[in-house]
Amino acid sequence: MAAYGTKEAFVQYATDHGYAIPQGATDAQIEAAMLRGSLVIDRYEPKFSGARTGGYNQDRAWPRTGAVTYYGQAIPSDAIPQPIIDASYEASFLELITPGSLSPVVTGNSVTKREKVGELEVEYAVSSRSSTADVVAASTPVATTIEGLLWQFMRMCVPGILAV
Repeated sequence: MAAYGTKEAFVQYATDHGYAIPQGATDAQIEAAMLRGSLVIDRYEPKFSGARTGGYNQDRAWPRTGAVTYYGQAIPSDAIPQPIIDASYEASFLELITPGSLSPVVTGNSVTKREKVGELEVEYAVSSRSSTADVVAASTPVATTIEGLLWQFMRMCVPGILAV
């Protein structure tokens, strides 16, 4: 499975944006971070228009057939838009400096509400939301730079009219 972009382009992107690749990071660590960063971008796939050009066996969400921008501009079925690649580089850098940070593992029913150690007792605020999807959403960090790069490729949300 290949990541979006190349290692060389990722390193150049990081340099151009003032990010410092951790000293001693190996090629294998960078490539693994790029794979995880690409997986983060692929989690947005339900919000992208079109369908995978290569069908369900295609490794990544892009390229896509029938994809259009938010403004209705057609995206060629063999293209991976540069902002998609750049968003993957942003996610890859976050994953390189803190592996797993964009994909937290959560358990919906094991939230601690109150702890007591000796004389010290702490009560935590607990959300009234209890579904697993809500717990995952609350635990997953939002990287605004990534969101900013991806928004133009997401489907337009058109409010529905309900007639009774």
